[in-house]
Amino acid sequence: MILTIDQGTTSSRAIIFDIDGSVIDSKQEEYPLIYPHNGWVEIDPEKLLESVTNTLKNFQSLKIECAAITNQRETTIVWDKDTGKAIYNAIVWQDRRTDQYCSSIGSPDLKEQILNKTGLILDPYFSATKIKWILDNVEGARDKAKQGKLLFGTVDTYLMYKLSNHTIHKTDFTNASRTMLFNIHACEWDQDLLDLFDIPASMLPEVMPSDSSFGALEIMNNIEVRAVLGDQHAALFGQHCINKGDLKSTYGTGCFLMVNTGHEIVKSSSGLLTTIGYAFNGEVNYALEGSIYSAGTITQWLRDQLMFFETAKDSENFLNNSLLSNEVFFIPAFNGLGAPYWDSNVRGSFHGLTRDTNKNDLTTAALASISFQTKDIIATLRKDNIQVEKLKIDGGMVENDWFTKHLATSINRSVLIPDNKESTALGVAMMAGIASGLCSEDVLAQAKTREVRAVTEKSKEVLAEYEAWKSILEKQLS
Repeated sequence: MILTIDQGTTSSRAIIFDIDGSVIDSKQEEYPLIYPHNGWVEIDPEKLLESVTNTLKNFQSLKIECAAITNQRETTIVWDKDTGKAIYNAIVWQDRRTDQYCSSIGSPDLKEQILNKTGLILDPYFSATKIKWILDNVEGARDKAKQGKLLFGTVDTYLMYKLSNHTIHKTDFTNASRTMLFNIHACEWDQDLLDLFDIPASMLPEVMPSDSSFGALEIMNNIEVRAVLGDQHAALFGQHCINKGDLKSTYGTGCFLMVNTGHEIVKSSSGLLTTIGYAFNGEVNYALEGSIYSAGTITQWLRDQLMFFETAKDSENFLNNSLLSNEVFFIPAFNGLGAPYWDSNVRGSFHGLTRDTNKNDLTTAALASISFQTKDIIATLRKDNIQVEKLKIDGGMVENDWFTKHLATSINRSVLIPDNKESTALGVAMMAGIASGLCSEDVLAQAKTREVRAVTEKSKEVLAEYEAWKSILEKQLS
């Protein structure tokens, strides 16, 4: 048996796989996000850790061969080296508090330097400016950091540190590549960027390939962690996107479309991110990524804030069978927009409301906006000479049949859905299994999928709604 810790933005899961990739058992626990100010998003690190340990308790008596970790990326935690206690809440990847700082230092030369070294744009999304903010705003933090008394980690690092009784301070290439501090050419921390953001190197974890032996988890009878991947990279591997040009899109809290570019570092000319796909079997595969901040978050908002329905599954009862929103449109910008716009200031809004607008129209417009953003990213990939024939999709939202039909119709391409929906957790579990000699490399290639095709008789009408949505979005951005 292989244990995967799948730590997401709003919940944590522990999943037990067998060596064929089948789920034996799983446990999940949600926890709240914290919104102190407009554009700020945080998590209490103790609640995050507790959600993980609570799910693990169910499996402590099992004979598990190895462990794997996949996690929300960019989310930033800084803790005291002596006590192991975080000095501030985790700052979540969606958080935009450092937008003004990024703008203030964002000269063309500096942006180009950061892009060339890291593959990333200068943006609050990534960990570097979040670390700097904590050091600058928590009393005494910068002095302690200079004295070597503070440690930084993305969520994978924090979990390994805490679950190993403070003996592991490591991360993998994929998570490191999302910090805006890691040189993806040399595959090491970049001193120029550390100096730029005034971050002591002593805070940083050791960086290792994704399929390394990371150390033992004391809480789980000292089983070895044999693979670590950021969640989107795990889904890329789990969807068997191991060849140049292979493409997947994951619809979880946000949406992340990623294409494998092989051993080549491809620099986007149109707002996509260059990142490390995974480091496996002694080789580094790179990727291009388009990031959409809000996907499942939209369904949660309709459920929890607007109280349109009781469960996410119930949302399907409030979607127009026609696939059309009756000229109601939603701009999904709770915390700004990601690729290809990268605008922190725009906010969410409904448009086209009339006296006849109903709950179904609003729900339809909200979910349609996710399909429309995906269409934008596919168009952006085309500008970078990457053609999309079919799109492999995974994540919680692919359980929604209406959404998958609307997505296929919006992009005018078939979407492929794996029978095993756990692409993220499965990907890192199978990498751990292969690294441990438990699994064959063929296990992911043999996975079955089903195809959802575009509803051709609705294509023109859905395209018209997309173009109206796009026009509204461009006005908002301007």
